[in-house]
Amino acid sequence: MQTFVAVLMWLLVASLLILRRGRAERSITYAAVTIAVAMTINVDAVYQPLDALLGGSNGATLIGDCALMVGIFFLGRGIMKAGEYQPGPVRIALGPTTLLVALGGVVVAFLLIDRGATTTNFMIDLGAQPAAAAYSMIQFTYYGLVVGTMAVLASRQYRLSTGVQRLPAGSLVVGALLGVIFCVVVLIMDIAHLVGRVDVMSAVSIAYAPLYLLTFLFLCVGLAGQPTVRYLRARRRATRTRSLVNELSPAWRAATIVRPGLSQSDAAPVRTEGLEAQLHRQVVEIRDAMIDPRVTFSLSARDRLVLEAAERHLLGGDRARIHEPVGSATRRESQQGAK
Repeated sequence: MQTFVAVLMWLLVASLLILRRGRAERSITYAAVTIAVAMTINVDAVYQPLDALLGGSNGATLIGDCALMVGIFFLGRGIMKAGEYQPGPVRIALGPTTLLVALGGVVVAFLLIDRGATTTNFMIDLGAQPAAAAYSMIQFTYYGLVVGTMAVLASRQYRLSTGVQRLPAGSLVVGALLGVIFCVVVLIMDIAHLVGRVDVMSAVSIAYAPLYLLTFLFLCVGLAGQPTVRYLRARRRATRTRSLVNELSPAWRAATIVRPGLSQSDAAPVRTEGLEAQLHRQVVEIRDAMIDPRVTFSLSARDRLVLEAAERHLLGGDRARIHEPVGSATRRESQQGAK
């Protein structure tokens, strides 16, 4: 299970490095890397030799758990920064002060544990100690606080989103809610172990593995889904922009013949500027030629439809017809005019 989650997290890291490259806000990427490191440390094949290097007293447990807390901190901060909803309680829950207090409590509790030799079942072997119970409970109280706040933020993102954009936000909501339940399960197990109710701990532990896996799965899907949706939308918009530039070029060339504009006096930038800027220049120069009383210029019905489609596209309002050929739009409007 630990190996699967570690692999899942490194796949998330790879996808974020590809899809979020160039973005100034990198909290989500930092979170994914830190959590991936923490999950890797928890893999038995990595944990045992690493702990041996650290003296064989389970010091690798503290390193991995602190890394996970820092990763969850960055995750919460990244989701908070993605939206404008940042009330005081949210900033406190996801703030550095709360993290530092939790980390301080974890370190103190860990130092009080009689840890013995290296064990890959840290809480199962040592959880009956009050210090070990406190160590785990501080962590999962912090996790529960952060992922619960993430659920609130993600649910607001879900309400404000439309269409396919709701899928990543919805996945984050589900993952965060599962995370809260997972934290509650661990807290119950810690308390049951501490008071000697091993039967209760065993009964509740049935939910541990599926909640653990599902929490990470839904969170990873949500985190990878957001940049993926943005990337696909950007590619789709670029394709549409290129198509409109090509379709509008004949009318634009005709317009600049009768009314030379910046395209003739500054030809080099036209060839090197982005597609959006080129389309904007075409629209402006065609419109200028249409309203200039000194020249005679008009568009065919089809070219007028292309021009209007380009204007809607530049204003961001052309999504509904993004896959529709201009020719089909021309036929439909012609049919409506004939009725």
